Amino acid sequence: MPDFAYVARNLQGQKVSGKLTAQSEGDVLNSLMAKSLFPIEVKQEKKGNRFQFGGKKVSPQLAATFYAQLASLVRSGVPLMRSLNVLHDQASNEALKTVLEDIRNRVEEGEALDAAMARHPRAFNDMAINMVKAGAEGGFLEDALERVASFTEEQEDLKGRTVSALAYPFFLAVVGTGILTFLLVFFVPSFEEMFARLRERGQLPPITDWLLWFSGTLNSYGLFIVIGLVLLFFYLRTQLQTETGKRRFDYFKIKVPLLGSIMLDLAVARFCRVLGTMLKNGVPILRALEISRQAAGNRILSTAIENASDNISSGESLASPLGSSGYFPKTVVEMISVAEESNSLDRVLVEIADGLERRTSRRLDLAVRLLEPLMLLVMAGVVLVVVIALLLPVFRMSASL
Repeated sequence: MPDFAYVARNLQGQKVSGKLTAQSEGDVLNSLMAKSLFPIEVKQEKKGNRFQFGGKKVSPQLAATFYAQLASLVRSGVPLMRSLNVLHDQASNEALKTVLEDIRNRVEEGEALDAAMARHPRAFNDMAINMVKAGAEGGFLEDALERVASFTEEQEDLKGRTVSALAYPFFLAVVGTGILTFLLVFFVPSFEEMFARLRERGQLPPITDWLLWFSGTLNSYGLFIVIGLVLLFFYLRTQLQTETGKRRFDYFKIKVPLLGSIMLDLAVARFCRVLGTMLKNGVPILRALEISRQAAGNRILSTAIENASDNISSGESLASPLGSSGYFPKTVVEMISVAEESNSLDRVLVEIADGLERRTSRRLDLAVRLLEPLMLLVMAGVVLVVVIALLLPVFRMSASL
């Protein structure tokens, strides 16, 4: 959202200036009037000044600690500004200290905590920002912060376990690719002259002919292939910064074999937990849906939930449009449908999230375990193809002697 600088007068006639983040100038005027401020001038700031500290990178572990500590302070009755001051003063990490200083200053100027956090996308993700926004609006900020801290810690734990499990398969892939490249570039070309006679007679096996062609291509155009891959990497990286690119990547994540369904279930679980928590704390369902769909972390799923919100506005149930989207498991849709009839949607949504997270955790562990033998089979298969391609002509030459 854009930033607006304003100059206004308070009830005592004194001039007051500051900044607000809002969708439009009209929203700024409404916010000022709600604070008993009479606007004199409202001007949208230039985009170049939007993020003063947006480039600071804060690790998820540090962010999780910040969420948990802020939740403890707020729950203990410490005012938000004083809590931010305490956390800023005790922060030992320079990046986090800089980010907290900016957040503290902006909150002091009247900006909402979630809006101030949104200025630092490399420190706080969308899920955290939207959960804080829901907590502030619903009056359960400390619960929202604790949930965000728990989410972040669980995700980092899952990421750590996944990286540890993938280390050996990744090592196999790198070493295997290196050995295969060495064979194709330096070893296979030495057989070119040896197999020349068989090629002239038309007796060279197709698999050997293909291997020699592939080896020759690597020798002749290897540098161009490497440059092309590097350019492709930077192109894809640039595309992922655009909304279209992000949307395509989100679609790819839920459609990729083996891991796609796991990623989708995790996104559904996040949505259900956030929505259930907000409904439990009295947030209206349409507002809760608007925030929880952003917390899902997947734009494809977010669009399906947005369509469901439109249907709810016209009087339909939640389960029907979610089921017709094709992205929600049938069991989840049925549980939501029954919960709507029994008026227990908030409790059931949290139970759905718990069940999905447990199931996806088991499936992810199994997928990672299967990846190691799969990599071994792939590498063994590639080496077998190379060996067969080189031995078949040798056997034919021996038979013709």
